[in-house]
Amino acid sequence: MVVQDVINHLEALAPLNYAEDFDNVGLLVGDRNTKISGVLVTLDTLELVVDEAIEKNCNLIVSFHPIIFKGLKSLTGKDYVERTVLKAIKNDIAIYAIHTALDNAIKGVNDIICNTLGLENKKILIPQKGTIKKLTTYVPLGNANALRSQLFKAGAGNIGNYDNCSFNTEGKGTYRGNENSNPTIGKKGELHEEKEVQISVTFNKHIESKLLKTLFEHHPYEEVAFEVATLDNYDQNIGMGIIGELKNAQDTLKFLEFVKEKMNVSCIKHSEIIKQKIKKVAVLGGSGSFAISAAKRAGADVLITADLKYHDFFSAENKIILADIGHYESEQFTKSFLVEYLSKKITNFAIVLSTTNTNPVKYL
Repeated sequence: MVVQDVINHLEALAPLNYAEDFDNVGLLVGDRNTKISGVLVTLDTLELVVDEAIEKNCNLIVSFHPIIFKGLKSLTGKDYVERTVLKAIKNDIAIYAIHTALDNAIKGVNDIICNTLGLENKKILIPQKGTIKKLTTYVPLGNANALRSQLFKAGAGNIGNYDNCSFNTEGKGTYRGNENSNPTIGKKGELHEEKEVQISVTFNKHIESKLLKTLFEHHPYEEVAFEVATLDNYDQNIGMGIIGELKNAQDTLKFLEFVKEKMNVSCIKHSEIIKQKIKKVAVLGGSGSFAISAAKRAGADVLITADLKYHDFFSAENKIILADIGHYESEQFTKSFLVEYLSKKITNFAIVLSTTNTNPVKYL
């Protein structure tokens, strides 16, 4: 097994196409064709984590946060980022970061929080834009069923709880090939008319290259006419944050104590208690102040997130309770989740959970 095999499993869970534009995800250090001796999963990649990987004979680190976030203009070891990268390179250790690709996945960071708190009726809080595309192509009537079937097999035509979705219009196509053409139907130099079907299917943007490869392989024409458009529709399984419900409404203070216990946090910063009961809960792991407006619009009683600043708490405006549980604390269960996921996919060697505590914030 090589590094790329592990990457394939990770990107089936959280395609990098859905990571935020500001992020730096994917293989950050190393050769994707390197044979793997072991995989270490961590929340952050620091020098101590690289030391742990060396000790445990792991030459691939799967990290939630990227160690390289901004461009590096030198590698001299002048700060913790450069020292970590240098140590990884010297010891032939690859580093892969998944970060906001997993944040935006329906079965990712925020779903972990929801499951920890026992939330039901879950849905994405802020659906990501531009994730759905539409392919339109034109194919001879006699080839339409076979081509449509191959497009579905490649992953096109899934809409919510339905699959094999398409729209088809019969019409007449015309073409004339020049002297360099080799038409499948008709003769070069002669105008040809053919009964054709216009097939339109939607698809998620991360399968575009796979879908076009399928189109070209199974379309009968020498030159394939097609169009790809990005739609404004939202995919309700891709986006930041999740909103769900408690099975039974809970007293607010008891609920916050429940969150402290379940999320293993020593304290919670929160806005004024303006609701006596909590039923509808929004969660967003990591820095989540940008989700306050969306949580209010969705009617959440509380937003559980991290890194809220002083003035962020004013924006609650007596409509929602804001609860800051800490950045590390909101994402701490992610590495265990990834270990469990990879262990089910890769059974021929152990996936190792890092025991290094990388939380830079301490509490007195």
